[in-house]
Amino acid sequence: MEQPENCSVVLFHSITHAMKAEKRLKAAGVTIKLIPVPRHISSDCGVCLRFPREQEEAVAAALTGFVEIREIRPFC
Repeated sequence: MEQPENCSVVLFHSITHAMKAEKRLKAAGVTIKLIPVPRHISSDCGVCLRFPREQEEAVAAALTGFVEIREIRPFC
């Protein structure tokens, strides 16, 4: 997936949560990419998931009650 023009990222408290979320979102058909967390956003967990902003509701729905997320926020 190339850098989309309107994207968001979901941040996690741990890499383990990010990896579990990646697997879940791929199974749900959400277009995602695991990327390093930009330092201007956070220095906690080292990775986040980038996805097209129009899929934000699908991401939140797929992850609610599955993994603990720190934040979903606009990125691009």
